[in-house]
Amino acid sequence: DRLGSLVKSDVESDLAGPRSRGRYSLTSVPKTPEQASGCHAEYLSGTASWEQWNLEQQVRNSREFKELGVDNFRTKAARALRDDAFGRKSICFLHEASRYRGKANYRDAIYLAYGKAVPKLADGFIDDLITVLTGFSAMAAGYCSVRMGRERWQAFTEDLEDGKAISFSPLAVWS
Repeated sequence: DRLGSLVKSDVESDLAGPRSRGRYSLTSVPKTPEQASGCHAEYLSGTASWEQWNLEQQVRNSREFKELGVDNFRTKAARALRDDAFGRKSICFLHEASRYRGKANYRDAIYLAYGKAVPKLADGFIDDLITVLTGFSAMAAGYCSVRMGRERWQAFTEDLEDGKAISFSPLAVWS
């Protein structure tokens, strides 16, 4: 699943497919493939909103926006600047994984280090991170193998396997 642009109407249109496979809240652990698909659609939607917010901040700081003499996107010219930026940005799994990594590294670590309910919240957290890292690594390897081409990918993985300094082989995840 990917969003071809961040223009609000395009996002809603592109989310129709993922949402058709299921709807489910990110605050509950999914138990079925449909619920997991719903969680994915919600995270894709949330990532789009997060990226839209970031782009709006960039547009607000741009010379072009400042020259308009406005402080919001209510004017046609301001909306055009924003929507132009939205139109140049797409969202795919790499963006979602990067956002998730940031949350796990920075935000979640703060919340897991404080409070009486921490042991309950931490149950499964490390296992979940391992699952996400494994999935991300497999996806990244697939992406890189296509970008590099079969021969260069083969040479890379052989070199990696021959020169590894640890007992774990990435090829166990990538194969």
